[in-house]
Amino acid sequence: MSDYQQYLQERDRIDYLYQKGYKITNIKEDLEGAQIEFQRAEEDKETLHILTAEGRKYFSVRVIQQN
Repeated sequence: MSDYQQYLQERDRIDYLYQKGYKITNIKEDLEGAQIEFQRAEEDKETLHILTAEGRKYFSVRVIQQN
């Protein structure tokens, strides 16, 4: 799979969680990518592993828009 196709999948997963009412609550970045924690209500949590640079840029913009 190309990097662009992987980015599109990451972007779609982020958008899907936002549409379901989740918000980003925590981000952990390392050389392997970024672990993004989403939370909706008190008990609903999801974690995404973002690998592409474009995906990291995209969730950064979404964090800024969230606040």
